[in-house]
Amino acid sequence: MFDSIKWLTVYEMILCLLQLCVLVRYAVPIARKSYRWLDFLPSAGMVIALLSFLAGDHSILALAFYFLTVLLFLCTLRRVFKPASIFEAPRRTLIKLTRVVSSLCGILFIGIAILSAGEIRYNPVSNFSSMSYSDAFVKLNERLAVEYPFGEWKRMDWEEQRKKYEPLFEQAEQTKDKALYYKTLVEYLASMRDGHIRIANEKVYDSPFYKQEGGGGFGLSSIRLDNGSVRVTLVLKDSPADQSGIRVGAEIIRWNGEEAEQAYRKTMWSDSPNTNQNENVNQGRFMVRAAIGQEVEIEFKNAGASEAITVKLKAYDDQYESLKKTKPQIVRGAPPVEGEILSNGYGYVRITSFLSNTALRSENSLSSWLSSQSSPDPAEMLKEKLESFLEKGVQGLIIDLRDNPGGEDALVVKMAGYFVNQEKRYSYASYYNRNTGKFERNSGEDYVIKPSKPYFNGKIAILVNGRTASSGEGLPLVLKGMPNVTIVGFTGTNGSFGIMTSPIIVKMPDGYTVESADGRALNEKGVIQGDGDYTGRGGAVPDVIIPLNEDTFTAKYMDGQDVEMEYAIDAMEK
Repeated sequence: MFDSIKWLTVYEMILCLLQLCVLVRYAVPIARKSYRWLDFLPSAGMVIALLSFLAGDHSILALAFYFLTVLLFLCTLRRVFKPASIFEAPRRTLIKLTRVVSSLCGILFIGIAILSAGEIRYNPVSNFSSMSYSDAFVKLNERLAVEYPFGEWKRMDWEEQRKKYEPLFEQAEQTKDKALYYKTLVEYLASMRDGHIRIANEKVYDSPFYKQEGGGGFGLSSIRLDNGSVRVTLVLKDSPADQSGIRVGAEIIRWNGEEAEQAYRKTMWSDSPNTNQNENVNQGRFMVRAAIGQEVEIEFKNAGASEAITVKLKAYDDQYESLKKTKPQIVRGAPPVEGEILSNGYGYVRITSFLSNTALRSENSLSSWLSSQSSPDPAEMLKEKLESFLEKGVQGLIIDLRDNPGGEDALVVKMAGYFVNQEKRYSYASYYNRNTGKFERNSGEDYVIKPSKPYFNGKIAILVNGRTASSGEGLPLVLKGMPNVTIVGFTGTNGSFGIMTSPIIVKMPDGYTVESADGRALNEKGVIQGDGDYTGRGGAVPDVIIPLNEDTFTAKYMDGQDVEMEYAIDAMEK
């Protein structure tokens, strides 16, 4: 508990001390001399709470202290106006007991608040919205240089960042170019290659600036193979691409006057941060976008064709259909855990997220909230599946975490307990401490996986991809290296394993709010785990990396086969 005090602000520390003095005074049920100054402690607490509130501390932790401060003030107000030389205990046993119990509950309340201080600590919102573009950027860069959890890990040169982007922000403000400002801010954030740093209140689909440049589609999407060739993965029915004879599997040779691979690499736009693991997929989705009405010349060659064809296509307003069809979403109403026994006898479990009551999270009505209270716990759902598999003698298990965006680390820890037979470190949490000016470990978030029943000790294959992110990366990270576990995928997980408890929030000009992870996960050696480093490596790297070549592309995108599943089965049978 004492270690957690370091996360309190000075105001919170003073409030905590004042409250403990008052509660201990009332908890001791004996008559004794009364000191007049003690009667004014609750009033002093009210003043401190007001100052703290005006200073901007509206965190959950502070609100808890404010609540207790007001409660103590109201309960002891009488003594301010009716002092007594003797502090007497109530004569009635029931009243005496009530006062003692209430005081002890207050002390317990303070203890719980302090233990949780690291997670719910005060992290101020920086408001630079009234500044010029360049001044706001400089302030944002300065704050991230100090508080961004992965600055050293990624070897960020913040001064170079300032030199590179400040002139662009200055140009945007001088020319009043809102589009340039937006694009520069997006590019600056993307340069950190972190899935947790973003413009929180704006989506690329809603951006009028992206609408101008990429609001139009041609009815197709693409991906680049390991050998550099760009292939079509999606063709929308009756779209310009479809009407021009482009088919799934076609090779795009040239795009709008450039070699396809070159155009592919130059693609900047994305609807999610481009970490190394998901960049290839995102570039393929956004390369084939343009301004509505823009004509693009495409040279392509369909699979099995002998000659290439050159056509001109005009981008139309497809309401971002090609993007939406190529970005999986959590389906509202779908259970977070599903499973079955495959025809080959292996068990299969798909975990779509690590959110409690996923199916109801997006609904805000009272009926939805009430329903969620009786919804099954995802960990219990997994437990039931495993019990069923073990009863039927299943010897191998495939855990599908593809496109899992993450959720709650505590839930991951609970689920991981079914796959270990001894305690195993999941992670430590480390945050920037505003009192000491450095990153420190939070003892209140000491995640240890404890063995749980049922224990599954058969062969395990875990399917991942570049969209397996955040807490979704936790299970493959912690199970990787176990002799019965094989991780399988075309790429590793996203490499964005940062912690967001009290995120860094910065309000920028034109109404944009930048949000970043505020914490980093450490392994048992105290080293950052999961997040991509300065080389771009990060996340859970597959033990079996599936090549994206002619054969696997044909199987996955043209024949509709689940290539990852086939590789997982093959890995378990070896």
